[in-house]
Amino acid sequence: MSVLYLVVPLALVVVGSALWAFVWASGRGQFDDLDTPALRMLRDDGDASVTPPPTDDVPTSHTSSS
Repeated sequence: MSVLYLVVPLALVVVGSALWAFVWASGRGQFDDLDTPALRMLRDDGDASVTPPPTDDVPTSHTSSS
């Protein structure tokens, strides 16, 4: 029963710090726009083009001469 004197105040400190972190994040605009970042990856980049890497015209030989 005496452990409750330790656990209850500790739980109140944890809950209080979580509440403070939520209020702090809300005040700084962390939760203002939740939809745009998820939809941004679905948009096409019209000017982005994929180019193949450059290739060397010189053939390489992996045989070693002794």
